Amino acid sequence: MPQFRQNFITKEWVIIAPERSKRPDQFAKTAEKRKERPAHDPKCPFCPGNENQTPAPLYTKESAGEWLVRSVPNKFAAVNPELSPVRKDVGKFLSADGFGRAEVIIESPRHDATLATMSAAEVRSVLECYKSRYSDLARDGKVDMITIFRNHGARAGTSLEHPHSQIIATPIVPPHVRQLTQYAILYHDTYGQCPHCVMLEEELKQKERIIYEGKHFVVFSLFASHTPFETRIIPKRHFSRFDSISGEEMDELSEVLRVTLKKIYVGLADPDYNLVVTSSPISDGEVHYDHCRLVIVPRLTTPAGFEIGSGIFINIMLPEECSKFLREVKVD
Repeated sequence: MPQFRQNFITKEWVIIAPERSKRPDQFAKTAEKRKERPAHDPKCPFCPGNENQTPAPLYTKESAGEWLVRSVPNKFAAVNPELSPVRKDVGKFLSADGFGRAEVIIESPRHDATLATMSAAEVRSVLECYKSRYSDLARDGKVDMITIFRNHGARAGTSLEHPHSQIIATPIVPPHVRQLTQYAILYHDTYGQCPHCVMLEEELKQKERIIYEGKHFVVFSLFASHTPFETRIIPKRHFSRFDSISGEEMDELSEVLRVTLKKIYVGLADPDYNLVVTSSPISDGEVHYDHCRLVIVPRLTTPAGFEIGSGIFINIMLPEECSKFLREVKVD
């Protein structure tokens, strides 16, 4: 029987329509088989030996004289650090030059690697780069928001196969982010608690959508997920900026992220996905009402006319079934 469910934070409604669903394992059967990649591609600008095809790195982690992770300015960025962030009137419209900073984080020297198949130590190196670049970009007084994201596969928006993430810093906090912030502020002002912390407590109490619970992090399917296998990784300790993560938390997150992505990789046959690290806007600072989190969205379905017209997503898989399926996927 279909049902409406409301997102605890945003108050958005989704329709859960399990009658239209496939079994979880059928998503893997119908997924496009990803072609095998070589460990090194001489034509790839991110592979070792082609470092002259990218700008000079802003961050590098090395071992035995070879790089493990690099962050370089994005040569084809939609924003430019040399421009001004000042808004300008264009008649009754508003515009600004495209100021911003965009970087590509090259996650591994191996062309065929992915976070799901790396070791926890290799994933930690990537997360350390995230944290370092986030902290450095946050010191730019013209930056108000930093977005860290990873597009895996063509349906997720990637154009290069070599494993990489991106980080973009902008002077603009878009309305949909501000709207989330306002909901969180209102909840905090009313109840004196972070709504994400309260939501996490309720998920742990119900236990129906928990995929993994560790000392520092919980992985779960959202009660009102937009799409099948939409997954949250959230710290138990409250902090709102990614660079507030501790060393011990980083150790656990490295393994938790690796295992979660490996379960998706194995259980759903390496689907395309988006990974986003969500933090509070830089201009807000470390706050009580927002909560840092990682969101993983496998691209298994496509929004259609109803979703676009109404803003109400139809999810054809019960989140409880998704979490049960991923819990049972065995990975090393």
